[in-house]
Amino acid sequence: MLGSVQLTLMIGPVVPLTVPRVVLDSLAEVEVKTEDVGQSGFQLVFSIDKQSPLQILFLLTGGMPLLFMRVVLIATVNGVATVLIDGVITNNEISPGDKGSNSTLTITGKDLTALMDQSDWSGFPFPAMPPEVRVALLVAKYALFGVIPLVIPSILLCLQLPIDQIPAQQGTDLAYIRYLADQVGYVFYIDPGPVPGMSKAYWGPQIKVGTPQPSLNADMDAYTNIESLHFKFNQEKNRIPIVYINNQETGISIPIPIPPITPLNPPLGLIPPFPTNLIPPDLKPFRDDLAKMPIPQAIMVGLAAAAQAAEVVTCEGSLDVTRYRNILKARGLVGVRGVGPAFDGLYYVKSVTHKIKRGEYKQSFTLTRNGLVSTVPTVNV
Repeated sequence: MLGSVQLTLMIGPVVPLTVPRVVLDSLAEVEVKTEDVGQSGFQLVFSIDKQSPLQILFLLTGGMPLLFMRVVLIATVNGVATVLIDGVITNNEISPGDKGSNSTLTITGKDLTALMDQSDWSGFPFPAMPPEVRVALLVAKYALFGVIPLVIPSILLCLQLPIDQIPAQQGTDLAYIRYLADQVGYVFYIDPGPVPGMSKAYWGPQIKVGTPQPSLNADMDAYTNIESLHFKFNQEKNRIPIVYINNQETGISIPIPIPPITPLNPPLGLIPPFPTNLIPPDLKPFRDDLAKMPIPQAIMVGLAAAAQAAEVVTCEGSLDVTRYRNILKARGLVGVRGVGPAFDGLYYVKSVTHKIKRGEYKQSFTLTRNGLVSTVPTVNV
């Protein structure tokens, strides 16, 4: 690896262990993709010979369910260790070498949510338990893998009396947790770290606040630390979700537009585009099932949809970690400098892809925000 970058690879059933030096030396390429709310994944490419310990490792685990073979990847940049992925192997392929050259072993995997998507528990009852308790109990089943639940109760949650209905699980643990999140406008994801073998299972509102990461500098001579940046402004995307509230006494449904701003999702752009569904007015509800939901629940779902529709500015780019001197992380904020007054300022990091080879560590990324022109005078350098 590079002088200021060290890579640590841990593999093993349930409890991963640091691989021998010979295995790490055969690691040719690494790719890890982290999405802000979706499932993260990884791919490892090894160049191995017929006597490689990796051949023996997969022979020994041949009778074990493959998803229990766990992989943890840690990158240390300038003395700071970051867990890039904690997941399980879902697929592996071997391409034999030709004329004495090494074979290529490609391992593909997903984060620990893959374990939650294996068994269908439809019908399992949760008597007198609100959704956040159900989520905590479901996540607790994976404590063996170091998964710790971080569950935020909804402040607008509408509770049901146990004598009216006993909630029951539908589908796998992952499908049911995501269903419960969707019902209140929440997100669910597993965030690896901060130490190897530990992960945080977050169920709560999407958060777009916090301390910004070191800025991405474009066209600033010696301060330039990115390789490319490309911005897109999609004005047609900005639509205000319409939620209908049904008055049971009068039988009249009242349309309510939901703004995309909450304390956890402040505007990062000063000039958002005008919503395309207000002039001319388009009062079609964005979901047909909202009228059947309690009013607080419908508003929470509307706020989540409004936040997604407001991300009209998208930035895609790439950087060299050794020049950036940090690892850019998804689900946080980052500043952009040197582009111009329309696009400089803070952005939300929606996804990051790590691409690592011997002597090279690069990242491609996607940033989003709600409008043009920065809301802050300066960004964190």
